[in-house]
Amino acid sequence: MVRIDLKGLAKVKAKGQTYWYAWRGGPRLLGQPGSPEFMASYNEAVEQRRTPDKNRFRFIVADYKASADYKKLAQSTRDQWGKWLDRIGLYFGDLRVAQFDRPEKIRPVIRRWRGRWADTPRTADYALQVLSHVCAHAVELGSIAGNPCEGIKHLYSNDRSEIIWTDSDVAHVKKTCSIEVAHAVDLAAHTGLRLSDLVRVAWSHVDGDAIVLTTGKSRHRREAIIPLYDALRTVLARIPKRATTILSNSRRRPWTADGFGSSFNKAKIDAGISDRDLHFNDLRGTAATKFYIAGFSMREIAETLAWEEESVEKIIRRYVGRAAAIKARIKKLETRE
Repeated sequence: MVRIDLKGLAKVKAKGQTYWYAWRGGPRLLGQPGSPEFMASYNEAVEQRRTPDKNRFRFIVADYKASADYKKLAQSTRDQWGKWLDRIGLYFGDLRVAQFDRPEKIRPVIRRWRGRWADTPRTADYALQVLSHVCAHAVELGSIAGNPCEGIKHLYSNDRSEIIWTDSDVAHVKKTCSIEVAHAVDLAAHTGLRLSDLVRVAWSHVDGDAIVLTTGKSRHRREAIIPLYDALRTVLARIPKRATTILSNSRRRPWTADGFGSSFNKAKIDAGISDRDLHFNDLRGTAATKFYIAGFSMREIAETLAWEEESVEKIIRRYVGRAAAIKARIKKLETRE
């Protein structure tokens, strides 16, 4: 077998076949490794990389990866999107950009590509999401008039923003979980903080009459200001001060998001609710519902939790039943009287 010693080669095996690419996300090479045809296509690819063909979709992918918008994404997001951008480059890279300006022609191609992950709908929709951002970048560049991904329906229909834990769900899991997990569940249900923020909220964030914390999801541009109402004060009073963070594990160390996630999944199994479609972050909806029943306006809830107002409205419309809504209105009327 001829030894290949060319810089950046990418080897891909699919359906029993082996394919070679000039680099990850680069053009596919012709011929067998070591053959004149192979070397010619490799040299051509390298030359095109030095002077990229702006008429090919590969250029759009590369330009997006170098853009300020892409670099603004969180590192964890870039780590995930980078893999999908490579896949997009491999599949669509040789197509002319102009082909993406004909929605009726390119959409079937996009659907076929997404169909590779049809057995895992959320993954398929994630792939479409990344491709849509690349196409949006092409629109901004003026390369195409519109985003052909718009209008393609998602395969996964479950909206996690519309799922919350009820008081009985919380009570059930707390019967069998560790005290450390119980503290986290209580704090999440009363603050609405995401797990990534919850594990880092410190006692120093408890400032006077509120917990004040910049949120990681907003890259610390937004601030959650959660008032210390009686029920939340009671929760904090039950939690011993064993670390700089409010929450800590059984070793008296601050939780990591992954470490807590494993413990919480075990708690769900122990409680016999592992088959329920309840995630830890769904406790955010529980908190939003509590604030609504307490008389907070949509805007006040959004400002308190550092959420988008749209997210709050979805939760309230879905989960605040007639009885709860009437109770909230009675409370407002009695306060006014």
